[in-house]
Amino acid sequence: MSLLTSTVSTLGHALPSTRANRLLILIYHRVRPEPSSMSKVALHREMFDWQMRLVARHCRPISMLDGLRRLREGTLSSRSVAVTFDDGYADNAEVALPILLRYGVPATFFVATGFLDGGRMWNDSIVEAIRNVRGTHVDLRMIGLGQEPLSPVHMRGPLTRKIILAVKHLPPAERLAKVEELCNVIGAHLPDNLMMTSDQVRSLAEAGMEVGAHTVHHPILKSLPDDEARREIADSRSALEEITGSTVRSFAYPNGRPGDDYSDRDRNIVASLDFEYAVSTRQGVANVRSDLFQLPRFTPWDTAPTRWLSRLLTAFGQPA
Repeated sequence: MSLLTSTVSTLGHALPSTRANRLLILIYHRVRPEPSSMSKVALHREMFDWQMRLVARHCRPISMLDGLRRLREGTLSSRSVAVTFDDGYADNAEVALPILLRYGVPATFFVATGFLDGGRMWNDSIVEAIRNVRGTHVDLRMIGLGQEPLSPVHMRGPLTRKIILAVKHLPPAERLAKVEELCNVIGAHLPDNLMMTSDQVRSLAEAGMEVGAHTVHHPILKSLPDDEARREIADSRSALEEITGSTVRSFAYPNGRPGDDYSDRDRNIVASLDFEYAVSTRQGVANVRSDLFQLPRFTPWDTAPTRWLSRLLTAFGQPA
């Protein structure tokens, strides 16, 4: 018996919660073609391939809509796993989709429509600027951080995260202005092909994948006035329905932490717009008592297959 098979067998018998009527929803963002120069743990093609192979072999991959229906009916099989992606990166269509199709794993892609067809999310502007900046220090006084030392490229991840945290909760217009100022100071050449095209979004739907809304501009919804929050949510769905020709039934909250990134008001807006469900980034596993408009998600962070699978199976025991 292989170590993986032994792990599955042991945990399957030890954890009653792996048996039925719990849906573990995995959350992903990017799947890079190759390992990232900015982070040794960033997900790439080879890692995602073995993760989906493990899901297909040792779990029961299921679409979100089918999984939630079976959960309500009390007929959801043990080890049921749903795969989701946030934001709308081009590598979702270019790298992840072929792997999902190879292993027969359905997925839902939550797309922020304002960045399609050549746009770029503000945080990626920061990542790319810091990746490409030269010198020994970078001037970050425009965002209140002063002069920061520059480490080798493969160690710049912590600096990038520090900058993102400094501007993340600013009002959207102010945040964008700060990021543009930073990029101008650095003088970085920024890519325009990080996010999907409309044709790529359409290809996901044509491949049998679900496409869900994720706002237009990926704001912190909690920080917006009522009418603007509602418009961000509704307009995202309308744009995706026009692209795919299909009804968009699901929504993912940007950043997704209840109370920090979105409020009860935003949850109620989503419900009032007749979405069927919405997902957060709160860690947990969904069960029949879960709020359909605040479903928890979780993805193991381990880079070794056996530990990744062990943590995934153990996650079925988390509270909803």
